[in-house]
Amino acid sequence: MTPFAGPADFTPAYLRLPSGELASRAERAIESLASCRVCPRDCAVDRLEDRWSACKTGRFAVVTSAFPHMGEEDCLRGWNGSGTIFFGHCNLRCVFCQNFDISQGLRPRTEGTQPTVLAGLMLSLQRHGCHNINFVTPEHVVPQVLEALVIAADQGLRLPIVYNTSAYDSLESLALLDGIVDIYMPDLKLFSPSLSKRYLKAEDYPPVAKAALREMHRQVGFLHIDASGLARRGVLIRHLVMPGLPHESESIFRWIARELGPDTYVNVMGQYRPGGKVGPKVWPELNKPLGREEHRSALRAAETAGLRRLDPRNIP
Repeated sequence: MTPFAGPADFTPAYLRLPSGELASRAERAIESLASCRVCPRDCAVDRLEDRWSACKTGRFAVVTSAFPHMGEEDCLRGWNGSGTIFFGHCNLRCVFCQNFDISQGLRPRTEGTQPTVLAGLMLSLQRHGCHNINFVTPEHVVPQVLEALVIAADQGLRLPIVYNTSAYDSLESLALLDGIVDIYMPDLKLFSPSLSKRYLKAEDYPPVAKAALREMHRQVGFLHIDASGLARRGVLIRHLVMPGLPHESESIFRWIARELGPDTYVNVMGQYRPGGKVGPKVWPELNKPLGREEHRSALRAAETAGLRRLDPRNIP
């Protein structure tokens, strides 16, 4: 059996809540949009009136795509795919973003997705045979996700929820998700405030991300994988290794091992390529793909830090 295996007849967390609790959480979350502090930007605008600020998203979330994703980690994609739902816009401004066209390139007034439509997408992915519902870049639309999840659950949704995030999350939003999300998948990017300010446009990213990951781990613990190889509950951390920044990776791995534990599941990602705003004249230091030896060095650093559960696809 796979280490940290759980029962094959796993029941998603939101289906184990007391009667009415999911609807109550969603109601409170939607009410919070009146003075929005859904994410760490704390813009305090009235999104119920379709106003927006940093995230460029008003009353309704913007869904850009929904499909069975076969490129996710093996324990998420399984044999039928992870049911990914990509949200438009973002609360970060990563200069190297691989999804720049939907995270920063959309017009602010892009028409939103009604909760019944979002719920329908979840149910459609379930009918397709996907193993989970994977919300991608949900930090700024937690209330809208909960609102739609109530509808989907009432109509028969029975899949685990994956919260696929940049880790720039507010503790208030994570509290609303406690007992609802099964798998947290934060992308832990940088640990230097100066580099975070330069590349993410968020100097406070490191302390915010650290607090968020501690809370995620408190809620769901280490990643549990069942006998069939599917992730069922826990934290799965991604770290995209950046060219020329080995000390950032080393600091991140040491922190994970020390603060969360050596059995934290970590995907040391080596697929960085220039994207977003990066070019020969703007952030030229990032205008190159990650070298193979840089990735191998990062994997060695993760092992040196004491991490014992690295994603097997990335181990040479």
